[in-house]
Amino acid sequence: MKYFFILFIFSSTLLFSQKFPTPFEKGNGNQSPTYAEMVKYYDDLAKNFPTITVENFGKDDNGEQIRVVVFNNTQDKKTPVILINNGIHPGEPDGIDATMMLMRDLAIGKIKVNNLRIAAIECYNISGMLRRGSFSRANQNGPEEYGFRGNARNYDLNRDFIKTDTENAKTFQEIFHNYKPIYFIDNHVSNGADYQYLFTYISTNKERLGKTLGDYFNNKMQPEILSHLDKKEILHTPYVNIHGDSPDEGFPAFMDSPRYATGYTTLFNTLGTVAETHMLKPYKDRVRATYEYMLSSIKYVEKNAAEISKVMSESMNEFQPGKKYPIQWKLDSTKVQLIDFKGFEAGKKPSLVSGQPRLFYDRSKPFSRKVKFYNGYQATKEITIPKYYVIPQSENLVLEHLKRNRIRMTPLEKDSAITVELYRITDYKTVKNPYEGRYLHYNTFAKKETRQVQFRKGDFLVSTKQFGAKYLLETLEPEATDSFFNWNFFDAILGQKEYYSDYVFEDTAAELLKKDQVLRTAFEMEKILNPEMAKDGNAQLEWIYKHSKYYEGTVGLYPIYRIP
Repeated sequence: MKYFFILFIFSSTLLFSQKFPTPFEKGNGNQSPTYAEMVKYYDDLAKNFPTITVENFGKDDNGEQIRVVVFNNTQDKKTPVILINNGIHPGEPDGIDATMMLMRDLAIGKIKVNNLRIAAIECYNISGMLRRGSFSRANQNGPEEYGFRGNARNYDLNRDFIKTDTENAKTFQEIFHNYKPIYFIDNHVSNGADYQYLFTYISTNKERLGKTLGDYFNNKMQPEILSHLDKKEILHTPYVNIHGDSPDEGFPAFMDSPRYATGYTTLFNTLGTVAETHMLKPYKDRVRATYEYMLSSIKYVEKNAAEISKVMSESMNEFQPGKKYPIQWKLDSTKVQLIDFKGFEAGKKPSLVSGQPRLFYDRSKPFSRKVKFYNGYQATKEITIPKYYVIPQSENLVLEHLKRNRIRMTPLEKDSAITVELYRITDYKTVKNPYEGRYLHYNTFAKKETRQVQFRKGDFLVSTKQFGAKYLLETLEPEATDSFFNWNFFDAILGQKEYYSDYVFEDTAAELLKKDQVLRTAFEMEKILNPEMAKDGNAQLEWIYKHSKYYEGTVGLYPIYRIP
Protein backbone atom coordinates (compact mmCIF):
# COMPACT_ATOMS: atom_id res chain seq x y z
CA MET A 1 0.00 0.00 0.00
CA LYS A 2 2.85 2.37 0.89
CA TYR A 3 4.45 1.69 -2.49
CA PHE A 4 1.28 2.65 -4.34
CA PHE A 5 0.95 5.84 -2.22
CA ILE A 6 4.51 6.89 -3.08
CA LEU A 7 3.89 6.07 -6.74
CA PHE A 8 0.71 8.19 -6.63
CA ILE A 9 2.56 11.15 -5.11
CA PHE A 10 5.35 10.89 -7.70
CA SER A 11 2.87 10.59 -10.56
CA SER A 12 0.88 13.58 -9.26
CA THR A 13 4.03 15.69 -8.96
CA LEU A 14 5.07 14.78 -12.49
CA LEU A 15 1.58 15.51 -13.80
CA PHE A 16 1.46 18.94 -12.17
CA SER A 17 4.97 19.73 -13.43
CA GLN A 18 3.90 18.86 -16.97
CA LYS A 19 0.66 20.82 -16.53
CA PHE A 20 2.49 23.99 -15.43
CA PRO A 21 5.62 24.20 -17.59
CA THR A 22 7.12 27.66 -17.72
CA PRO A 23 7.74 29.47 -21.03
CA PHE A 24 11.45 28.76 -20.48
CA GLU A 25 10.80 25.02 -20.14
CA LYS A 26 8.53 24.97 -23.20
CA GLY A 27 11.18 26.74 -25.28
CA ASN A 28 14.62 25.78 -26.48
CA GLY A 29 16.50 26.72 -23.31
CA ASN A 30 17.29 30.18 -24.63
CA GLN A 31 13.98 31.96 -24.15
CA SER A 32 12.55 34.09 -21.37
CA PRO A 33 8.89 35.11 -20.91
CA THR A 34 7.24 38.35 -21.82
CA TYR A 35 5.79 40.35 -18.95
CA ALA A 36 2.26 39.22 -19.83
CA GLU A 37 3.32 35.56 -19.92
CA MET A 38 4.97 35.85 -16.52
CA VAL A 39 1.93 37.52 -14.92
CA LYS A 40 -0.46 34.92 -16.35
CA TYR A 41 1.76 32.07 -15.18
CA TYR A 42 1.76 33.26 -11.56
CA ASP A 43 -1.97 33.98 -11.64
CA ASP A 44 -2.56 30.42 -12.84
CA LEU A 45 -0.40 29.03 -10.02
CA ALA A 46 -2.32 31.09 -7.46
CA LYS A 47 -5.65 29.83 -8.82
CA ASN A 48 -4.59 26.19 -8.61
CA PHE A 49 -2.54 26.03 -5.39
CA PRO A 50 -3.62 27.42 -1.99
CA THR A 51 0.03 27.76 -0.95
CA ILE A 52 0.63 30.39 -3.67
CA THR A 53 -0.67 33.96 -3.45
CA VAL A 54 0.07 37.07 -5.48
CA GLU A 55 0.19 40.33 -3.55
CA ASN A 56 0.18 43.82 -5.05
CA PHE A 57 2.19 46.69 -3.64
CA GLY A 58 3.19 50.07 -5.05
CA LYS A 59 4.06 50.89 -8.63
CA ASP A 60 6.77 50.97 -11.22
CA ASP A 61 7.50 54.44 -12.59
CA ASN A 62 5.27 53.57 -15.57
CA GLY A 63 2.26 53.03 -13.29
CA GLU A 64 2.19 49.22 -13.35
CA GLN A 65 1.55 47.49 -10.03
CA ILE A 66 4.60 45.66 -8.67
CA ARG A 67 3.60 42.12 -7.73
CA VAL A 68 5.04 39.72 -5.17
CA VAL A 69 4.39 35.99 -5.44
CA VAL A 70 4.41 34.21 -2.07
CA PHE A 71 4.72 30.55 -1.12
CA ASN A 72 3.40 29.89 2.39
CA ASN A 73 2.78 26.30 3.41
CA THR A 74 1.67 27.24 6.92
CA GLN A 75 -0.65 30.20 6.15
CA ASP A 76 1.00 31.87 9.15
CA LYS A 77 2.10 35.41 8.34
CA LYS A 78 4.57 35.36 11.24
CA THR A 79 6.63 32.63 9.56
CA PRO A 80 10.19 33.81 8.66
CA VAL A 81 10.65 35.08 5.11
CA ILE A 82 13.23 34.86 2.36
CA LEU A 83 12.78 37.77 -0.07
CA ILE A 84 13.91 37.33 -3.69
CA ASN A 85 14.23 40.22 -6.12
CA ASN A 86 14.04 39.60 -9.87
CA GLY A 87 14.34 41.81 -12.90
CA ILE A 88 15.98 44.84 -11.34
CA HIS A 89 17.92 44.74 -14.62
CA PRO A 90 15.45 42.94 -16.94
CA GLY A 91 18.17 42.34 -19.51
CA GLU A 92 19.41 39.86 -16.90
CA PRO A 93 16.29 37.64 -16.65
CA ASP A 94 17.86 34.47 -15.21
CA GLY A 95 16.12 34.98 -11.87
CA ILE A 96 12.74 35.57 -13.52
CA ASP A 97 12.81 32.14 -15.18
CA ALA A 98 14.44 30.34 -12.27
CA THR A 99 11.90 31.72 -9.79
CA MET A 100 8.93 30.72 -11.93
CA MET A 101 10.16 27.10 -11.82
CA LEU A 102 11.00 27.39 -8.12
CA MET A 103 7.54 28.60 -7.15
CA ARG A 104 5.92 25.88 -9.24
CA ASP A 105 8.10 23.21 -7.62
CA LEU A 106 7.23 24.55 -4.16
CA ALA A 107 3.53 24.55 -5.04
CA ILE A 108 3.43 20.98 -6.34
CA GLY A 109 5.49 19.66 -3.44
CA LYS A 110 8.59 18.75 -5.44
CA ILE A 111 10.43 20.96 -2.96
CA LYS A 112 9.31 20.40 0.63
CA VAL A 113 9.44 23.53 2.77
CA ASN A 114 7.75 24.12 6.10
CA ASN A 115 8.00 27.01 8.56
CA LEU A 116 9.37 29.39 5.94
CA ARG A 117 7.71 31.78 3.53
CA ILE A 118 9.27 32.48 0.13
CA ALA A 119 8.35 35.91 -1.25
CA ALA A 120 9.61 36.85 -4.72
CA ILE A 121 9.20 40.12 -6.57
CA GLU A 122 8.06 38.81 -9.97
CA CYS A 123 9.78 41.65 -11.82
CA TYR A 124 10.94 44.77 -10.00
CA ASN A 125 11.65 46.86 -13.10
CA ILE A 126 8.44 46.25 -15.05
CA SER A 127 8.96 49.12 -17.49
CA GLY A 128 12.43 47.78 -18.28
CA MET A 129 10.98 44.30 -18.89
CA LEU A 130 8.41 45.75 -21.28
CA ARG A 131 11.21 47.38 -23.29
CA ARG A 132 12.00 44.06 -24.90
CA GLY A 133 14.71 43.46 -27.51
CA SER A 134 17.72 41.38 -28.49
CA PHE A 135 20.63 43.80 -28.71
CA SER A 136 20.97 45.98 -25.58
CA ARG A 137 23.08 43.34 -23.78
CA ALA A 138 25.91 43.31 -26.32
CA ASN A 139 28.15 41.19 -24.07
CA GLN A 140 25.57 38.56 -23.08
CA ASN A 141 24.99 35.04 -24.41
CA GLY A 142 21.20 34.79 -24.47
CA PRO A 143 18.32 34.61 -24.04
CA GLU A 144 16.94 35.43 -27.47
CA GLU A 145 14.91 38.39 -26.17
CA TYR A 146 15.05 40.26 -22.89
CA GLY A 147 14.33 43.58 -21.22
CA PHE A 148 16.34 46.79 -20.71
CA ARG A 149 18.50 47.92 -17.80
CA GLY A 150 16.90 51.33 -17.18
CA ASN A 151 13.32 51.81 -16.04
CA ALA A 152 10.65 54.08 -17.57
CA ARG A 153 12.60 57.18 -16.45
CA ASN A 154 15.95 55.61 -17.40
CA TYR A 155 17.06 55.04 -13.81
CA ASP A 156 19.33 52.16 -12.88
CA LEU A 157 17.27 50.93 -9.95
CA ASN A 158 20.29 49.30 -8.34
CA ARG A 159 21.63 52.74 -7.50
CA ASP A 160 18.38 54.12 -6.07
CA PHE A 161 17.81 52.27 -2.81
CA ILE A 162 18.84 55.15 -0.52
CA LYS A 163 17.99 58.26 -2.51
CA THR A 164 14.68 56.68 -3.64
CA ASP A 165 13.98 58.88 -6.65
CA THR A 166 11.74 56.28 -8.31
CA GLU A 167 8.36 54.83 -7.47
CA ASN A 168 10.07 51.44 -7.80
CA ALA A 169 12.42 52.18 -4.91
CA LYS A 170 9.58 53.45 -2.72
CA THR A 171 7.69 50.24 -3.48
CA PHE A 172 10.71 48.09 -2.66
CA GLN A 173 10.98 49.71 0.76
CA GLU A 174 7.29 49.04 1.33
CA ILE A 175 7.73 45.39 0.31
CA PHE A 176 10.87 44.96 2.41
CA HIS A 177 9.34 46.31 5.59
CA ASN A 178 6.12 44.39 5.02
CA TYR A 179 7.90 41.02 4.98
CA LYS A 180 10.89 41.83 7.24
CA PRO A 181 12.99 39.09 5.61
CA ILE A 182 15.80 37.31 7.37
CA TYR A 183 17.55 36.63 4.06
CA PHE A 184 17.53 38.48 0.74
CA ILE A 185 18.62 37.38 -2.75
CA ASP A 186 18.96 39.79 -5.68
CA ASN A 187 19.30 37.94 -9.02
CA HIS A 188 21.63 39.39 -11.68
CA VAL A 189 23.98 38.51 -14.55
CA SER A 190 27.60 39.65 -14.50
CA ASN A 191 29.60 41.90 -16.79
CA GLY A 192 33.37 41.98 -17.07
CA ALA A 193 36.12 39.39 -17.44
CA ASP A 194 35.84 35.89 -18.91
CA TYR A 195 36.58 32.81 -16.79
CA GLN A 196 35.37 29.25 -16.23
CA TYR A 197 32.87 29.97 -13.46
CA LEU A 198 29.14 29.73 -14.15
CA PHE A 199 28.07 31.39 -10.88
CA THR A 200 29.54 34.35 -9.00
CA TYR A 201 28.14 36.08 -5.96
CA ILE A 202 28.39 39.25 -3.92
CA SER A 203 28.02 38.51 -0.23
CA THR A 204 26.90 41.52 1.78
CA ASN A 205 30.14 43.19 2.84
CA LYS A 206 31.22 41.58 6.11
CA GLU A 207 32.69 44.75 7.63
CA ARG A 208 29.50 46.71 7.01
CA LEU A 209 27.47 43.90 8.53
CA GLY A 210 29.45 44.23 11.76
CA LYS A 211 31.45 41.52 13.47
CA THR A 212 28.56 39.38 14.76
CA LEU A 213 26.61 39.17 11.50
CA GLY A 214 29.69 39.38 9.27
CA ASP A 215 31.41 36.43 10.93
CA TYR A 216 28.24 34.35 10.89
CA PHE A 217 27.39 34.98 7.26
CA ASN A 218 30.87 34.77 5.75
CA ASN A 219 32.30 31.98 7.90
CA LYS A 220 29.27 29.74 8.36
CA MET A 221 26.13 30.49 6.37
CA GLN A 222 27.43 31.41 2.91
CA PRO A 223 29.99 28.56 2.73
CA GLU A 224 27.33 26.00 3.59
CA ILE A 225 24.93 27.42 0.98
CA LEU A 226 27.68 27.31 -1.64
CA SER A 227 28.57 23.71 -0.75
CA HIS A 228 25.26 22.73 -2.36
CA LEU A 229 26.51 24.18 -5.66
CA ASP A 230 29.66 22.09 -5.31
CA LYS A 231 27.53 18.95 -5.07
CA LYS A 232 25.69 20.04 -8.22
CA GLU A 233 29.07 20.63 -9.94
CA ILE A 234 28.32 24.32 -10.47
CA LEU A 235 31.59 26.25 -10.50
CA HIS A 236 31.38 29.37 -8.34
CA THR A 237 33.61 32.16 -7.07
CA PRO A 238 33.21 35.59 -5.47
CA TYR A 239 32.09 38.26 -7.94
CA VAL A 240 35.03 39.13 -10.19
CA ASN A 241 35.09 42.87 -9.62
CA ILE A 242 37.13 44.00 -12.63
CA HIS A 243 36.21 45.40 -16.02
CA GLY A 244 38.36 45.55 -19.11
CA ASP A 245 41.28 43.61 -17.68
CA SER A 246 42.26 40.10 -16.66
CA PRO A 247 41.68 38.82 -13.10
CA ASP A 248 45.11 37.13 -13.06
CA GLU A 249 46.55 39.85 -10.83
CA GLY A 250 43.74 39.49 -8.31
CA PHE A 251 40.52 41.34 -7.59
CA PRO A 252 38.73 42.97 -4.63
CA ALA A 253 35.49 42.07 -2.87
CA PHE A 254 32.69 44.36 -3.98
CA MET A 255 31.72 47.07 -1.48
CA ASP A 256 27.91 47.22 -1.53
CA SER A 257 27.19 50.66 -0.12
CA PRO A 258 23.55 51.53 0.70
CA ARG A 259 22.75 52.71 -2.83
CA TYR A 260 22.73 49.01 -3.82
CA ALA A 261 20.09 46.40 -2.95
CA THR A 262 22.08 44.40 -0.39
CA GLY A 263 23.69 47.59 0.90
CA TYR A 264 20.21 48.83 1.74
CA THR A 265 18.85 45.59 3.23
CA THR A 266 21.81 45.21 5.58
CA LEU A 267 20.90 48.55 7.17
CA PHE A 268 18.14 46.55 8.85
CA ASN A 269 20.45 43.57 9.56
CA THR A 270 19.07 41.39 6.78
CA LEU A 271 21.73 39.10 5.36
CA GLY A 272 21.89 39.14 1.58
CA THR A 273 23.52 37.93 -1.61
CA VAL A 274 23.63 39.28 -5.14
CA ALA A 275 23.61 36.25 -7.44
CA GLU A 276 25.66 36.99 -10.57
CA THR A 277 25.65 34.27 -13.22
CA HIS A 278 28.33 34.67 -15.89
CA MET A 279 27.15 36.54 -18.97
CA LEU A 280 28.90 34.31 -21.53
CA LYS A 281 27.63 30.97 -20.28
CA PRO A 282 24.59 29.36 -21.99
CA TYR A 283 21.29 30.74 -20.75
CA LYS A 284 19.88 27.38 -19.66
CA ASP A 285 22.95 26.79 -17.46
CA ARG A 286 22.66 30.24 -15.91
CA VAL A 287 18.99 29.67 -15.06
CA ARG A 288 19.85 26.33 -13.49
CA ALA A 289 22.63 27.86 -11.34
CA THR A 290 20.29 30.63 -10.13
CA TYR A 291 17.63 28.04 -9.27
CA GLU A 292 20.11 25.90 -7.33
CA TYR A 293 21.48 28.85 -5.36
CA MET A 294 17.97 29.88 -4.33
CA LEU A 295 17.12 26.28 -3.42
CA SER A 296 20.26 25.89 -1.30
CA SER A 297 19.51 29.19 0.45
CA ILE A 298 15.95 28.08 1.21
CA LYS A 299 17.14 24.80 2.71
CA TYR A 300 19.72 26.52 4.89
CA VAL A 301 17.40 29.27 6.12
CA GLU A 302 14.57 26.83 6.85
CA LYS A 303 16.92 24.75 8.99
CA ASN A 304 18.59 27.69 10.74
CA ALA A 305 15.91 30.42 10.87
CA ALA A 306 15.92 30.64 14.66
CA GLU A 307 19.71 30.99 14.75
CA ILE A 308 19.71 33.65 12.02
CA SER A 309 17.06 35.67 13.86
CA LYS A 310 19.06 35.38 17.09
CA VAL A 311 22.27 36.59 15.43
CA MET A 312 20.41 39.49 13.78
CA SER A 313 19.09 40.58 17.16
CA GLU A 314 22.41 40.13 19.00
CA SER A 315 24.25 42.17 16.39
CA MET A 316 22.32 45.27 17.45
CA ASN A 317 24.53 45.41 20.56
CA GLU A 318 27.29 46.70 18.27
CA PHE A 319 25.25 49.75 17.25
CA GLN A 320 24.38 51.35 20.58
CA PRO A 321 24.75 55.05 21.53
CA GLY A 322 28.30 55.97 22.47
CA LYS A 323 29.92 53.29 20.30
CA LYS A 324 31.95 53.98 17.18
CA TYR A 325 30.40 53.43 13.76
CA PRO A 326 32.42 53.48 10.49
CA ILE A 327 30.92 55.64 7.75
CA GLN A 328 33.71 55.44 5.15
CA TRP A 329 35.82 52.49 4.02
CA LYS A 330 38.78 51.66 1.82
CA LEU A 331 40.18 48.37 0.59
CA ASP A 332 42.70 46.85 3.02
CA SER A 333 45.51 45.68 0.75
CA THR A 334 47.09 43.73 3.63
CA LYS A 335 44.14 41.33 3.84
CA VAL A 336 44.64 38.93 0.98
CA GLN A 337 43.19 35.48 0.47
CA LEU A 338 44.76 33.23 -2.17
CA ILE A 339 42.01 31.42 -4.03
CA ASP A 340 42.29 28.69 -6.64
CA PHE A 341 40.98 30.68 -9.57
CA LYS A 342 39.79 28.90 -12.70
CA GLY A 343 40.29 31.27 -15.59
CA PHE A 344 41.33 31.43 -19.22
CA GLU A 345 44.72 32.62 -20.39
CA ALA A 346 44.50 36.27 -21.40
CA GLY A 347 46.62 38.03 -23.95
CA LYS A 348 46.77 40.70 -26.61
CA LYS A 349 46.23 40.42 -30.35
CA PRO A 350 45.63 42.96 -33.12
CA SER A 351 42.09 44.28 -33.30
CA LEU A 352 40.26 43.52 -36.56
CA VAL A 353 38.58 46.92 -36.15
CA SER A 354 41.40 49.29 -35.24
CA GLY A 355 44.52 47.23 -35.74
CA GLN A 356 45.55 48.15 -32.21
CA PRO A 357 46.31 45.56 -29.48
CA ARG A 358 43.13 44.23 -27.82
CA LEU A 359 42.45 41.98 -24.86
CA PHE A 360 41.24 38.46 -25.55
CA TYR A 361 40.69 35.31 -23.51
CA ASP A 362 41.81 31.99 -25.00
CA ARG A 363 39.18 29.42 -24.01
CA SER A 364 41.36 26.65 -25.39
CA LYS A 365 43.79 27.43 -22.56
CA PRO A 366 41.95 27.12 -19.24
CA PHE A 367 44.02 27.41 -16.07
CA SER A 368 43.69 26.95 -12.34
CA ARG A 369 46.14 28.99 -10.31
CA LYS A 370 46.41 30.96 -7.09
CA VAL A 371 44.99 34.46 -7.44
CA LYS A 372 44.81 37.22 -4.85
CA PHE A 373 41.33 37.98 -3.54
CA TYR A 374 41.30 41.18 -1.50
CA ASN A 375 38.40 40.51 0.83
CA GLY A 376 38.95 43.04 3.62
CA TYR A 377 38.05 46.69 4.08
CA GLN A 378 39.18 49.10 6.78
CA ALA A 379 37.34 52.09 8.15
CA THR A 380 38.75 55.46 7.15
CA LYS A 381 36.25 57.56 9.11
CA GLU A 382 34.13 56.84 12.16
CA ILE A 383 31.50 58.70 14.11
CA THR A 384 30.25 58.20 17.65
CA ILE A 385 26.65 57.02 17.65
CA PRO A 386 24.45 59.68 19.27
CA LYS A 387 21.48 58.94 21.51
CA TYR A 388 19.15 60.98 19.34
CA TYR A 389 18.89 62.96 16.16
CA VAL A 390 16.69 66.04 16.11
CA ILE A 391 15.01 66.69 12.77
CA PRO A 392 13.10 69.92 12.15
CA GLN A 393 9.61 69.39 10.78
CA SER A 394 10.63 71.55 7.81
CA GLU A 395 12.76 68.67 6.48
CA ASN A 396 9.78 67.05 4.80
CA LEU A 397 11.67 64.87 2.34
CA VAL A 398 13.88 63.35 5.02
CA LEU A 399 10.90 62.70 7.28
CA GLU A 400 9.03 61.07 4.41
CA HIS A 401 11.93 58.66 3.86
CA LEU A 402 12.23 57.84 7.55
CA LYS A 403 8.50 57.17 7.90
CA ARG A 404 8.52 54.84 4.89
CA ASN A 405 11.38 52.93 6.48
CA ARG A 406 9.44 52.46 9.72
CA ILE A 407 11.72 54.69 11.78
CA ARG A 408 10.15 55.60 15.13
CA MET A 409 10.03 59.36 15.74
CA THR A 410 8.65 61.39 18.63
CA PRO A 411 7.39 64.95 17.99
CA LEU A 412 8.36 67.57 20.56
CA GLU A 413 5.33 68.54 22.64
CA LYS A 414 6.42 72.16 23.09
CA ASP A 415 8.97 74.68 21.92
CA SER A 416 12.29 73.64 23.47
CA ALA A 417 15.85 74.89 23.72
CA ILE A 418 18.16 71.85 23.43
CA THR A 419 21.94 71.63 23.58
CA VAL A 420 22.97 69.70 20.48
CA GLU A 421 25.91 68.86 18.28
CA LEU A 422 25.66 70.32 14.80
CA TYR A 423 27.72 70.10 11.64
CA ARG A 424 28.92 72.76 9.26
CA ILE A 425 29.90 71.50 5.83
CA THR A 426 33.44 72.71 5.21
CA ASP A 427 34.35 70.94 1.98
CA TYR A 428 33.02 68.48 -0.59
CA LYS A 429 33.57 67.40 -4.17
CA THR A 430 30.82 66.93 -6.77
CA VAL A 431 30.78 64.70 -9.85
CA LYS A 432 31.12 66.60 -13.13
CA ASN A 433 28.37 64.70 -14.91
CA PRO A 434 24.98 63.66 -13.52
CA TYR A 435 24.97 60.26 -11.90
CA GLU A 436 21.59 58.53 -11.76
CA GLY A 437 19.72 61.83 -11.93
CA ARG A 438 21.84 63.71 -9.38
CA TYR A 439 25.12 65.54 -9.00
CA LEU A 440 26.49 63.31 -6.30
CA HIS A 441 28.81 64.76 -3.65
CA TYR A 442 31.82 62.89 -2.28
CA ASN A 443 34.87 63.51 -0.09
CA THR A 444 32.62 65.52 2.21
CA PHE A 445 34.07 67.11 5.33
CA ALA A 446 32.03 68.56 8.19
CA LYS A 447 33.12 70.43 11.30
CA LYS A 448 31.23 69.67 14.50
CA GLU A 449 30.29 72.22 17.16
CA THR A 450 28.05 72.24 20.23
CA ARG A 451 25.47 74.91 20.90
CA GLN A 452 21.96 75.47 22.20
CA VAL A 453 19.34 75.49 19.47
CA GLN A 454 15.72 76.53 19.73
CA PHE A 455 13.36 73.89 18.34
CA ARG A 456 9.67 74.19 17.67
CA LYS A 457 6.76 72.11 18.85
CA GLY A 458 6.35 69.33 16.27
CA ASP A 459 10.05 68.94 15.46
CA PHE A 460 11.11 65.30 15.75
CA LEU A 461 13.30 63.49 18.26
CA VAL A 462 14.65 60.26 16.75
CA SER A 463 16.23 57.64 19.01
CA THR A 464 19.08 55.52 17.66
CA LYS A 465 18.04 52.69 19.97
CA GLN A 466 15.89 51.02 17.33
CA PHE A 467 16.30 48.35 14.66
CA GLY A 468 16.78 50.98 11.95
CA ALA A 469 19.77 52.58 13.69
CA LYS A 470 22.14 51.80 10.81
CA TYR A 471 19.73 53.37 8.34
CA LEU A 472 19.78 56.56 10.42
CA LEU A 473 23.56 56.64 10.66
CA GLU A 474 24.17 55.99 6.96
CA THR A 475 21.66 58.59 5.78
CA LEU A 476 21.92 61.37 8.38
CA GLU A 477 25.68 61.53 8.96
CA PRO A 478 26.71 63.92 6.14
CA GLU A 479 30.16 62.39 5.62
CA ALA A 480 28.79 58.86 5.08
CA THR A 481 29.27 57.60 1.50
CA ASP A 482 25.57 57.43 0.62
CA SER A 483 24.28 60.05 3.02
CA PHE A 484 21.28 62.17 2.20
CA PHE A 485 23.68 65.12 2.03
CA ASN A 486 25.88 63.46 -0.58
CA TRP A 487 22.75 62.64 -2.61
CA ASN A 488 21.85 66.37 -2.76
CA PHE A 489 18.99 66.41 -0.24
CA PHE A 490 20.46 69.51 1.42
CA ASP A 491 22.00 71.47 -1.44
CA ALA A 492 19.91 74.52 -0.51
CA ILE A 493 22.05 75.04 2.61
CA LEU A 494 25.12 75.48 0.42
CA GLY A 495 23.80 78.68 -1.10
CA GLN A 496 24.02 82.17 0.35
CA LYS A 497 20.68 84.01 0.37
CA GLU A 498 21.53 87.59 1.46
CA TYR A 499 24.15 89.79 -0.19
CA TYR A 500 25.46 93.38 -0.10
CA SER A 501 26.01 96.19 -2.54
CA ASP A 502 29.66 97.07 -2.39
CA TYR A 503 29.17 100.85 -2.65
CA VAL A 504 26.92 100.70 0.45
CA PHE A 505 28.92 98.16 2.43
CA GLU A 506 32.23 100.02 1.85
CA ASP A 507 31.24 102.59 4.45
CA THR A 508 29.83 99.94 6.78
CA ALA A 509 33.05 97.90 6.53
CA ALA A 510 35.22 100.92 7.32
CA GLU A 511 33.07 101.64 10.40
CA LEU A 512 33.34 98.01 11.52
CA LEU A 513 37.13 98.06 11.29
CA LYS A 514 37.24 101.33 13.18
CA LYS A 515 35.10 100.11 16.08
CA ASP A 516 36.08 96.40 16.31
CA GLN A 517 39.76 95.92 17.18
CA VAL A 518 39.54 92.11 17.14
CA LEU A 519 38.08 92.18 13.63
CA ARG A 520 40.68 94.73 12.49
CA THR A 521 43.59 92.67 13.85
CA ALA A 522 42.28 89.48 12.20
CA PHE A 523 41.80 91.37 8.93
CA GLU A 524 45.37 92.71 8.89
CA MET A 525 46.73 89.24 9.69
CA GLU A 526 44.69 87.70 6.87
CA LYS A 527 46.17 90.18 4.38
CA ILE A 528 49.68 89.16 5.48
CA LEU A 529 48.87 85.45 5.15
CA ASN A 530 47.02 85.92 1.87
CA PRO A 531 48.93 88.32 -0.39
CA GLU A 532 46.45 87.81 -3.23
CA MET A 533 43.63 89.12 -1.05
CA ALA A 534 45.79 92.09 -0.06
CA LYS A 535 45.81 93.14 -3.75
CA ASP A 536 42.07 92.64 -4.26
CA GLY A 537 39.67 95.24 -2.82
CA ASN A 538 36.59 93.12 -3.53
CA ALA A 539 38.09 90.12 -1.78
CA GLN A 540 38.86 92.25 1.27
CA LEU A 541 35.30 93.54 1.39
CA GLU A 542 33.99 89.99 1.08
CA TRP A 543 36.22 88.85 3.97
CA ILE A 544 34.97 91.60 6.25
CA TYR A 545 31.35 90.86 5.32
CA LYS A 546 31.69 87.15 6.06
CA HIS A 547 33.32 87.87 9.44
CA SER A 548 30.75 90.44 10.50
CA LYS A 549 27.34 90.20 12.14
CA TYR A 550 25.76 91.05 8.77
CA TYR A 551 26.67 87.67 7.28
CA GLU A 552 23.81 85.19 7.68
CA GLY A 553 26.03 82.46 9.09
CA THR A 554 23.81 79.56 8.06
CA VAL A 555 25.62 78.76 4.82
CA GLY A 556 26.75 75.14 5.08
CA LEU A 557 24.97 74.67 8.41
CA TYR A 558 23.63 71.12 8.30
CA PRO A 559 20.00 71.07 9.52
CA ILE A 560 20.04 67.68 11.26
CA TYR A 561 21.18 67.77 14.88
CA ARG A 562 22.68 65.25 17.28
CA ILE A 563 22.21 64.67 21.00
CA PRO A 564 25.26 62.67 22.18
